Amino acid sequence: MSIIEELLSDIPLPKMVKVKQHFHAPELPDVPAAVREALASRDVLSRISSGDRVAIAVGSRGVADLPILTREVVSAVKSVGGNPCIVPAMGSHGGATAEGQTEVLEELGVTESYVGAPIVSSMEVVELGKLDNGLPVYIDKHAYEADKIIVINRIKPHTAFRGPVESGLMKMITIGLGKQKGAEAAHAYSFKYMAKHVQEMAQMVIEKTPLIFGLGSIENAYDRPARIVAVPAEALWEEEPKLLLEAKSLMPRIMFNPLDVLIVDEIGKDISGDGMDPNITGRYATPYASGGLEATRIVVLGLTERTHGNANGLGMADMTTRKAFDSIVWEKGYANALTSTVVAPVKVPMIFDTESLAVKAAIKTCNTFDMTKARVVRIHNTLELKEIWISESLLEEARGQEAIEIAGEPEDLF
Repeated sequence: MSIIEELLSDIPLPKMVKVKQHFHAPELPDVPAAVREALASRDVLSRISSGDRVAIAVGSRGVADLPILTREVVSAVKSVGGNPCIVPAMGSHGGATAEGQTEVLEELGVTESYVGAPIVSSMEVVELGKLDNGLPVYIDKHAYEADKIIVINRIKPHTAFRGPVESGLMKMITIGLGKQKGAEAAHAYSFKYMAKHVQEMAQMVIEKTPLIFGLGSIENAYDRPARIVAVPAEALWEEEPKLLLEAKSLMPRIMFNPLDVLIVDEIGKDISGDGMDPNITGRYATPYASGGLEATRIVVLGLTERTHGNANGLGMADMTTRKAFDSIVWEKGYANALTSTVVAPVKVPMIFDTESLAVKAAIKTCNTFDMTKARVVRIHNTLELKEIWISESLLEEARGQEAIEIAGEPEDLF
């Protein structure tokens, strides 16, 4: 027995019970029809002339039904005589390479054969100008040379800053379409000024390029489309802040707070830009965002397959496993850190040989008065919060909540 095993040998692991969390969750019954209705309601397609080359900017986030959203926009552009192409708009993601960004889109289901338009990927950018503070504003070269530009993205709270607009259409315009250089410029003065810079940069892009509108989705607590809107470029300043408030009202959460230990089965860039969404875990990499859960210790058990070794966000955990550590591809997370200037997410927590030891370490160090009654929750990832596991110590609390349904009997944690 190793010294670590000896130190943790007497730490009790709780029995866990599956529960279902029920959220208010409006959902669109027909996503393709909702896209067509959104486009028609704002008459945005009239801005496209026959023969126009239309760049459709698509990002790397796990947006629900992203292939469908993209396919419908492509079809709509073609219906008015436009020639659409897909431009990856994901800052430095995909290893900050053209090939890597194409691969990210294809893994998300945005393939040329499915959406009906070619993917034109490059890291080349055009500088549009500078803000008053000297920050340069960039845009993808292919998008700049197109006759029209459309952006597609989900609108939701950001993981590292707060402001009138956070993660959404304007951020896609500035950081996503700005590629690695644009992302680097936007992050240069830290997230403290991000909300201001995103709006100012987006305004310059709108003024100096043929960007005509954004298609935005708002998702419910179960990661399904609740609303789809088309926002003309000139209306983004007024409308996106309202859409962000709506998105925040539909966010899921862990209905047990505070916790001694939160166990997260998997993290990854396909789950959140931060690997695990701080809006759910309460662990933020910057001091410019707050809210959510209070958990004394967080344990991450593994990485998603789709993150391909990008362990960005692992540094916000306290404990992890040898398996997770061995699957890290360091340069991928480091590329994110060097671009965003935020290094905490790529640090390494305590590493344990087994999942059991990692959780025992979290319980031992959470400073609860009675470790046999530790408040523990286990989730698969921060996107999937309908079914979660709670320790027996939380059962009484669960029974007192109308939105909680107990869905099983106590089981061993591992």
